[in-house]
Amino acid sequence: MPLISQFYGILIYLYKEIGGQHNRPHIHVKYNEYEASFSLEGNLISGNLPIKQIKLVQAWIEIHQDELFAAWYCYNEDGEIIKIKGLE
Repeated sequence: MPLISQFYGILIYLYKEIGGQHNRPHIHVKYNEYEASFSLEGNLISGNLPIKQIKLVQAWIEIHQDELFAAWYCYNEDGEIIKIKGLE
């Protein structure tokens, strides 16, 4: 599961889930003991995070949505990993 971004203790990963429960463009997020998955539209799919971190992740997704879709398709089609800048 490649790390594609990190900011404020939040780690963003891509993961191939062929036949998985949410096999649509999404990211996996880890923050301390919390884990969650978000669609590339910013919707929480599964798991949980503190509200502050949810808002930070959603803001990051909104800012980088085009890059996220490109990263998702490159990784799932070619295995290429594209890093994306975190929030500052």
